[in-house]
Amino acid sequence: MAFQKENMEIEIISTKFIKPSSPTPNHLQTYKLSFFDQVSDETHLPLVFFYPPTNNINFSSHHEEQLEQSLSRILTHVYPISGRFNEDINSISCQDQGVKFIKAKMNSKLNEFLDKAHKDVNLSLLCWPQDSWNVDPSNLFTMPLVIIQITEFECGGLALSMSHMHMTMDGYSTFSFINEWSKVCRHKIPLEKIDFMSFDLANVFPTRDLSKLLLPRIPPVDRVECKLVARRLYINEDSISRLREKVSGDLCKFKPSRVEMIMAILWRAVIRASEKKHGYLRRSLMNIPINLRTRLISLPQVEKSFGNLGVDAPIKFIPEENKMELHEFVTLIHNAVKETITTCDKTSPEDIVSAVSNIYNESFLAQDWGGNDEVDRIISSSLCKFPIQEADFGWGKPCLMHFGSRHGQVCWLYDAECGNGICVQVDLKEDNMNLFECDNDIKDFFQF
Repeated sequence: MAFQKENMEIEIISTKFIKPSSPTPNHLQTYKLSFFDQVSDETHLPLVFFYPPTNNINFSSHHEEQLEQSLSRILTHVYPISGRFNEDINSISCQDQGVKFIKAKMNSKLNEFLDKAHKDVNLSLLCWPQDSWNVDPSNLFTMPLVIIQITEFECGGLALSMSHMHMTMDGYSTFSFINEWSKVCRHKIPLEKIDFMSFDLANVFPTRDLSKLLLPRIPPVDRVECKLVARRLYINEDSISRLREKVSGDLCKFKPSRVEMIMAILWRAVIRASEKKHGYLRRSLMNIPINLRTRLISLPQVEKSFGNLGVDAPIKFIPEENKMELHEFVTLIHNAVKETITTCDKTSPEDIVSAVSNIYNESFLAQDWGGNDEVDRIISSSLCKFPIQEADFGWGKPCLMHFGSRHGQVCWLYDAECGNGICVQVDLKEDNMNLFECDNDIKDFFQF
């Protein structure tokens, strides 16, 4: 089977299922989801890491065996992702069904691929686990929870991609898994020394009858119909310093973080693009995912929990109430995130669930915001300070990364591979992207 784009072709060589190296004990064979798993997106989320060839490493059968064996060992610890959803969709049957593992080959050298991918990041989609393209509501809950694909280039360079069911893992769980797997592979860590997550979040936040807590879920946008495209932007430290001067000159009353400033200037550019497209300034709703593990002071036991444990902070732009100055956007983001964290930091789990439900009912699930065609929606997710650069399986660190499922407009922020500045992957509707790229701030502060 082969997939082709831009005269580049990827060929599937083999497919197998990698199972835990030790059987899952009987008492762990039903893994219960939590409330936060229930309210997460019902989608598969792919990501891709690209690794350049090195002088002393070729992806031989020995390295392939080492990768598979280390995956098998770590699956014994992270046992839920080897299972499958039960019919009730509130639990996972952990019968060691396995993670799907695909091996593929690309008919080009990695440097040639990267030259084109830096200009057109959409080429990275070739290296997605191909099954993730076929996920839809009819098969979402019967698919493997995790699909992994290793793609070898003609020069020896590699792409490691992973697609996971969001209802089982959030960003923290995913990147913790990949980072620890890379350590197990690189250092040949034995099974008995693998222990980095806890798996009892459902004991703290059991599943609920969502119909009594939340307004109906708004259907996601169809990936084909919305025609999303991606661009990769880069802002270096000098430009971040210039941006800080601009924000300070705009009368910002606190010292904003780098992420707050970058999110603000990106969001304003998206709103300007929408204004040019529609001929008038529209309302906009941006959500920022927040990891709650270290922010629930009364629940220290959840700090290393597997699964989903986050909340989306809603930031609302209302033309009649908000100004277009940059410091206004920075302040909106800063205050909304701070308020969301404070609102969720309750003593009891019941109060936390109630707080999250109220936030969602008043924003993403509200018909006049989440379900309104007159409101532009975008997600801005910061992966900065996540250990994604440390995913070294013995081949060195990744030289390019790619995120997301193209189901919605998203800005992904992450620490630049060079260690200086921040990269942003921007996923927008194609007509919005054409206008976004022409924004003066984008051209002034970012490099494509």
